[in-house]
Amino acid sequence: MQQSLLDFQPSRKVFSVSELNQKIRFLFDRELGELWVSGEISGVRLAASGHYYFTLKDGDSQVKCACFRMAARYLRFKPADGVAVIARGRLDVYDARGEYQLLVEHLEPQGFGALQLAFEQMKKKLDAEGLFDASRKRPLPKYPQRIGIVTSPDGSVIQDMLNILTRRFPGLHIRLYPAQVQGEGSVDTVCRGIRHFSSSGWAEVVIVARGGGSLEDLWTFNEELVARAIVASSVPVISAIGHETDFTIADFVADLRAPTPSAAAELVICTRDQVLDSIAARRRALEQQMRYRLSIAARRLHERGVDRAIAILHRSIGRAFQRRDELERCLGENLRRISRLKLAKLEGLEVRLRRMDLRLRLSEARNRHSLACDRLTSLIQQRLTSSSATVRALTTHLSHLSPLNVLDRGYAIVQDSAGHVIKDADEVADGQQLDVRVAKGVFPVQVIPPSK
Repeated sequence: MQQSLLDFQPSRKVFSVSELNQKIRFLFDRELGELWVSGEISGVRLAASGHYYFTLKDGDSQVKCACFRMAARYLRFKPADGVAVIARGRLDVYDARGEYQLLVEHLEPQGFGALQLAFEQMKKKLDAEGLFDASRKRPLPKYPQRIGIVTSPDGSVIQDMLNILTRRFPGLHIRLYPAQVQGEGSVDTVCRGIRHFSSSGWAEVVIVARGGGSLEDLWTFNEELVARAIVASSVPVISAIGHETDFTIADFVADLRAPTPSAAAELVICTRDQVLDSIAARRRALEQQMRYRLSIAARRLHERGVDRAIAILHRSIGRAFQRRDELERCLGENLRRISRLKLAKLEGLEVRLRRMDLRLRLSEARNRHSLACDRLTSLIQQRLTSSSATVRALTTHLSHLSPLNVLDRGYAIVQDSAGHVIKDADEVADGQQLDVRVAKGVFPVQVIPPSK
């Protein structure tokens, strides 16, 4: 009987080196995913490709790191030896050496982790709502004439923007909403500025701008209220916060992100020369196309020997050029008419502005006050003159009626002790005391009976 041989050795699964590295990479992704690692940067090397290679180490261990160019361009600072950082990334296997390394996607200095985490959480929340989607971003007007700016009225940011806008396209209408861009109360003023231009309907595009600074300095533009005010704006919004390497939540929700405030002034409108060059180029292209088509048509007509058609074509061309000349003339007249209207409007505004000058208004008020005072003084003088004449007449009349005048002629008035005038001799008694009033004074008398 034939016996079967039993193989008691365990089965083996043999990996190739590449399979082993792939298996390790899969395990890294599944078990660890995205990591945050703290340590000190050492051995920084910048390759010609723009990739950064360095080591993160602590007191006992180290791990190799790579930060590729696409991630490095968004770093808030450049990696440097001796800097303590928190790195975010994923573990990967470098097959050529069989080494694992951390692919760094983000770096921040240690101590800024709380703000950065809040930034990431807010970014994730608003992104999930679709506020970062390119489909909701609105195109900017190609040739805006009314531009609203929300920024601080102090500092160089607004001056740089005004200089650039004035130089690129003179004649633009620009309004500034003065806002606090840092510190307590800044979120409220920035939101009010955005809502002002959104509700007024005046601006065709709004620029929200601030100069560079630290993460804390720029934090106003990472607030949810500012982001939602930008999203709710009825006009397109350009975010121009900080330097080129600075990113805020406002940059992600705005219709356009400008690297700097100066760049926003350049992006919002092209130069006037570019417009004129574009018009000239289109005109040249149109003329060239017309000449080409006319040349083709002329050759075909000539080849067919249709002289009459050539004559008709020449007349048509002449009419077309005549029509073009007429349109150019009308265009010139319209431009001159518009210029005259604009000039008249400007003169009217200047007149209104002069009328609103407080100095002129105060001078007019002083003149009116002086005229009123003069009229009031004249009326008072007239009243005083009239009253004085009346008083003199009444005084004269009263003087004529006064009994004192009669006394001046030697007459007297006799009164009893009660002040009653004695008109009849029978009214007095013997020995009665009486008072006699003459022109100059009063003296007493006593009634003496007549002697018999």
